[in-house]
Amino acid sequence: MKRIILSGGGTGGHIYPAVAVAEALKRRFGDGVEILFVGAEGKMEMEKVPALGYRIVGLPIAGLQRRLDWRNLAVPFKAVKSIRMAKRIIRDFGADAVVGFGGYASAPVLWAAQRMGVPTVIQEQNSYAGVTNKILAKGARRICTAYEGMERFFPAAKIVLTGNPLRGRFSKEGADRAEALEYYGLTPDLPVILVVGGSLGTRSLNEMMKAWIVGTDGKAPVQVIWQTGKYYEREMQAFLAAHPAAHVWQGAFIDRMDYAYAAADLVVSRSGAGTVSELCLVAKPVLFVPSPNVAEDHQTKNARALETKGAAVVVPDAECQTKAMPRAVELLADRETLAAMSRNLEALARPDAAEDIVNEIVKVMK
Repeated sequence: MKRIILSGGGTGGHIYPAVAVAEALKRRFGDGVEILFVGAEGKMEMEKVPALGYRIVGLPIAGLQRRLDWRNLAVPFKAVKSIRMAKRIIRDFGADAVVGFGGYASAPVLWAAQRMGVPTVIQEQNSYAGVTNKILAKGARRICTAYEGMERFFPAAKIVLTGNPLRGRFSKEGADRAEALEYYGLTPDLPVILVVGGSLGTRSLNEMMKAWIVGTDGKAPVQVIWQTGKYYEREMQAFLAAHPAAHVWQGAFIDRMDYAYAAADLVVSRSGAGTVSELCLVAKPVLFVPSPNVAEDHQTKNARALETKGAAVVVPDAECQTKAMPRAVELLADRETLAAMSRNLEALARPDAAEDIVNEIVKVMK
């Protein structure tokens, strides 16, 4: 029986890659593997992971607030307590390996495992390494990355380029486009832009859409699948009621991302690591509007890494309200550029990322 601890959390960008690797471990070893997740008390992983059928233990670890805050005084004490708990968890579980996916939730268990002689693997999703992964890289046996050139953050001999592990199966072939258009009530006669801002939504992209609809009087020669997010749903529904727009599908969520990608000729999106990896797999031309509100501005670095390879166009968040949709419509008319972007994205795809990471876990256990 192989016993493996997976740790990471705080955001879906750290949790879902860990879940994808857990699923790959189950595919590989079936009942011959036992998996334990370790997260941070009160964070989203404590709800999301059990809902997917996996056991999770929470540590009292907390991150530093970026501004002066009395809660920062408690951080060192929580860190010490979390490390003590992590050592006990590793010992009681009998872990053969510990895999960290970033975020401060993974720091105590990786640190403890390295000092106990338990092999550790780090998976870095972004093109600019996170603080936790940079600090703990020295003691890791393997560092699985999604981007080239990560030697500036990690020891070169430990790096393995695997890509980001994704849940589900995305591919360039994907769903049937005719079915996808029918699902969203769209026509094959006009090109389609997919605007997607995550489950909660993105204020910048929603304001961009509002400005564009008002500016075109709702009569632009394109169709849009507009995912507004749960947080903004009522506000955007009220806006559309006051400003009817032809050929616009609006919804808080997109349940069938395979249909959304199949229908779209171009995607306008944030540039989180998971989204970037999905778009490489479906080879769908993209205009990125990176979020400026993330650690180390990693979304901008992710987007620029693709832009330098001719696989994406980037519009800064501060300019997206006036420039992003006009640029997207302009791109739709340039079939050569769209085709080149698609080819360049496909060249960056890593469809077997989860399985490749499992290979590295197995190697360090041996």
